[in-house]
Amino acid sequence: MARRKSISMSAVPKRLKLPFIFIGLTSFVLAFLHPLAAQSQMQLNDIQNHWAKDCIQQLASDGIISGYSDRTFRPDRPVTRAEFAAIVNKAFPNAPVVRAPMDFADVRSNFWARNAIAQAYKTNFLSGYPNARFQPEQNIPRVQALVSLVSGLSYAPALPVETTLARSFTDAAAIPNYAKSAIAAATEKRLTVNYPNVQQLNPNRLATRADVAAFVCQALGRQGVPTAYIVGEAPVAANKPELRGVWLTNIDSDVLFSQQKLTDAIARLDTLNFNTLYPTVWNWGYTLYPSAVAQRETGIRLDPAPGLQGRDMLKETVTQGHAKGMAVIPWFEFGFMAPADSELAKRHPDWLTQRRNGETVWLEGGVHERVWLNPLRPDVQQFLTDLVVEIVKNYDVDGIQFDDHFGYPSDFGYDNFTVELYKKEHNGQAPPEAFNDSDWVRWRADKITNYMKALFATVKNVRKNAIFSVSPNPQEFSLNSYLLDWQTWDNLGLIEELIVQVYRDDTARFAAELEHPSIQNAKKHIPVAIGVLSGLKGRFVPLEQIQRQVQIVRDRGLAGSSFFFYESLWNYAKETPQQRQTGFQQMFPAEVKRPNIYDGWKPST
Repeated sequence: MARRKSISMSAVPKRLKLPFIFIGLTSFVLAFLHPLAAQSQMQLNDIQNHWAKDCIQQLASDGIISGYSDRTFRPDRPVTRAEFAAIVNKAFPNAPVVRAPMDFADVRSNFWARNAIAQAYKTNFLSGYPNARFQPEQNIPRVQALVSLVSGLSYAPALPVETTLARSFTDAAAIPNYAKSAIAAATEKRLTVNYPNVQQLNPNRLATRADVAAFVCQALGRQGVPTAYIVGEAPVAANKPELRGVWLTNIDSDVLFSQQKLTDAIARLDTLNFNTLYPTVWNWGYTLYPSAVAQRETGIRLDPAPGLQGRDMLKETVTQGHAKGMAVIPWFEFGFMAPADSELAKRHPDWLTQRRNGETVWLEGGVHERVWLNPLRPDVQQFLTDLVVEIVKNYDVDGIQFDDHFGYPSDFGYDNFTVELYKKEHNGQAPPEAFNDSDWVRWRADKITNYMKALFATVKNVRKNAIFSVSPNPQEFSLNSYLLDWQTWDNLGLIEELIVQVYRDDTARFAAELEHPSIQNAKKHIPVAIGVLSGLKGRFVPLEQIQRQVQIVRDRGLAGSSFFFYESLWNYAKETPQQRQTGFQQMFPAEVKRPNIYDGWKPST
């Protein structure tokens, strides 16, 4: 019983291309000939009073930068393009390859950074000069270091470039024309660090090792750079709405199995200024509330777990959550999925979809045998719709939430019902043998979208202001793996709150996902938050990583964060529960409203 929201892979957006302008990223393994041992990297003896000390120490402890054999860091020395290339591989080891390699004429076959330069070029962090020159020993100006980061991370400005530059820098006129858009993007993303005068960019001054360290810390979402030197850095307004949510599940957690535990949990979350609860109401083939619909179709009114008997968990959550000023949005965790041995699957074998070879069983996590109800069948659609309406009609909930399980695995869909429907619409032609055929994927995804249109309308007929919340994986993964095209749902106005699950340990990949056009477009008209993984049983997530990701979400102007899942906020971690709680107190020091399109929410500008 070990899982929930699946970890996804997503395509990276198109990247900024600046011909013949070298594009370099930052981070440095600068003591290439005499690096300190890993355990000594925190003992650099010349940064004790330096403005970038905390940032440098963080990067050194992570092995991203290193000092010299005499235990100095020499923060005011310049950085070469070759050193930049080595840095890219350290700071962004998972950067995707976006172009073919180039053989630079001035990079010898035995040059120490040859491989690093090749990789940096392929990932678009570095480019060359005319005549296939790289100039590896050339020192990097500050402006080009920032252009490098923006290019490699595929950032683009959202606001008018000249306006951003004019209000941010007293020396904006000195920024080269080719770099203006990139510097504006870097400023919006709070990558730009100016010491000692935060308003003076000094774009053409050589970047120092400390400068580069600070840029990299910002790109990685680290918190070691003094805020006084971060361009555009400002405290979040105490009254600015922010979604602070948590998913409550009965998988690897017993928080729902006792009224007292549930009461204590809600009180604890309220103390920490959370404002949204997403309790599961449908998984393992059972409802976690007394359901006449479930009784009708399965003969079982309520999940038989002992801790749920004689009580209504959902009613308790709604009552107690609202008493604390928290929104309660029930979550259909399993969606169209059910255990293979569930009563639902036994009673309705005709409801199941299958692979091309006739198999109906799908292994979740390689262990748990699941089956999938066919979302294209009217009787299956009616069953799920009846469950949703039952909740929206009978409970004072603030909305309802669905995720990727409201699709189904893309290698399924070869059941008789679907095949015959496809043939009917394709002049008798059978579905493609390749499950990932783009037209076959699109046809099934569109059928699911049509169902969601009907479900949305039904929910609104019952309760107009019930929020239609969706918490999918990134768009490409959702569509190609689960046939769930949430970007189209959003374009059709079917999503009123979006929480994209971005469960990544790599900070750069995490940040890159937030720049995807599907997210950037959605946030213009609905609250868009990010699902942050706080841990799983057997997969610890450090508190520092959680805090870093929450800050990245804030820096990107998104609506907030929701954490998967309650139990791992405190447990399944190397820190103590008290240390974890203190960390959340630091992230959420004051109470704020949650963003709600029915309660005055406006997109960020």
